Amino acid sequence: MALPLFFLLFVLCLATSPRDVVALTRGDFPQGFIFGAGTSAFQVEGAAGEDGRKPSIWDTFTHQGYSPDKATADVSADQYHHYKDDVKLMREMGLDAYRFSIAWPRLIPDGRGEINPKGLEYYNNLIDELIRHGIQPHVTVYHFDLPQSLQDEYNGLLSPRFIDDYTAYAQACFESFGDRVKHWVTVNEPNVETLTGFDSGVLPPRRCSYPFGANCTAGDSTTEPYLASHHLLLAHASAVSLYRDKYQATQGGQIGITLLGFWHEPASNSLQDAAAATRMNDFHIGWFMHPLVYGDYPPLMRSRVGARLPGLTAEQTKNLSGSFDFIGFNHYTVARTRADERAFDLKQRNYYADAAATLTYTLGDIGEYAPWALGKLLDHLRLTYRNPPVMIHENGLADASEISRKIQYADDDRSKFLQDYMEVLYQSIQRGSDARGYFVWSFLDEFEFLTGYRSRFGLCGVDMNVKGRTRYMRNSARWYSGFLNGGELRPPGRAYHDSA
Repeated sequence: MALPLFFLLFVLCLATSPRDVVALTRGDFPQGFIFGAGTSAFQVEGAAGEDGRKPSIWDTFTHQGYSPDKATADVSADQYHHYKDDVKLMREMGLDAYRFSIAWPRLIPDGRGEINPKGLEYYNNLIDELIRHGIQPHVTVYHFDLPQSLQDEYNGLLSPRFIDDYTAYAQACFESFGDRVKHWVTVNEPNVETLTGFDSGVLPPRRCSYPFGANCTAGDSTTEPYLASHHLLLAHASAVSLYRDKYQATQGGQIGITLLGFWHEPASNSLQDAAAATRMNDFHIGWFMHPLVYGDYPPLMRSRVGARLPGLTAEQTKNLSGSFDFIGFNHYTVARTRADERAFDLKQRNYYADAAATLTYTLGDIGEYAPWALGKLLDHLRLTYRNPPVMIHENGLADASEISRKIQYADDDRSKFLQDYMEVLYQSIQRGSDARGYFVWSFLDEFEFLTGYRSRFGLCGVDMNVKGRTRYMRNSARWYSGFLNGGELRPPGRAYHDSA
């Protein structure tokens, strides 16, 4: 009897293993689940000096030669002139939605004041074209491209004046486009913009202090990341309050915020590294999720950062708590984390020293292939933060640009990558996570903030070497299209199944 019983158990294990999900279709996801792809304005639009647009801090940064290979986004994929062609590609692929951002320096070039008519015309045309082709516009109000004029005037995110200027800009977006846009994101990745711009100083506005940053002419890495993020949080809450009070009832939309969502795992089996990973998940995810759900920063951050972490008034706590209809997460990889308690003993500390942790990768790396990390992230949100509605706003894999040019259409690794992450997303939903959408990064090749044109994330390739910026569908676009149009989750070759 032992052998048949063992055989029966073996068959049952096969029948219920995660590999069964390779037969998933989009119909297995919840009704109304949204599948799309995304870009951002600075990265894809081009037309940097056209029709009244003025510089952002990213224009200044790239024109000063700080980006890889001294690349700029002056032309990039030139979506400003090719948006109709792009929308036709989206329709051909079968996308439900396109996630893009409004360029603040195109719509309100000086940061405040009059709306630029040409900028208004462009975004109206893009939104109308999407809707005409049955594609939902999912719009990010602010995606890193702060008008340079506001940086010059009052140091941008470091001043509370940013909150009022941002709120006025958000109001212009709601009034101009809210009759058609039903999905709004206030701010993209505030938990990385503040670190790269004000802690390490490797990205604009390049503020940092020794020994935590290099080549910065001004800044204070011990305080400025926390102050900049504080103002971004308050700006988010202000825009949400405005939208709910004045627009949501009549426009019928939803509003949220999008965070970078690396999952931190211990780099070893030591208790010290396990504690460091827990701290980093609080510092990375809890930094914003805790105020958004509970109205204050995580107690762990309060105790370790002390008075350098800004306080919240009772009114600010009230405005922050529940200030979202959904939370977006941009997820790519796992971050292996080591304890570094010596850093916490420094008299002058920054973000990572406060967390007493070091990571085994840099933000510029593609990172470790680990679909299971998305499941852990979603479980953490479900168990720790009251299971918020979640949109996976970015998930994707880059090819080196040299490889992309050589093989163009063949990018089967990207299809496998997307397959495995979508399987984990489905499994998380089955466990109770309230995930409502998935967007591939990116729809097109574009200027990447960390790598310039050295890597290509696009489902659709762009020939950056010709004036017309020719587009072409890669195999991953055709694979994704097949799934969206009724096919199964079966990429070319064998799908990976990893574990922690």
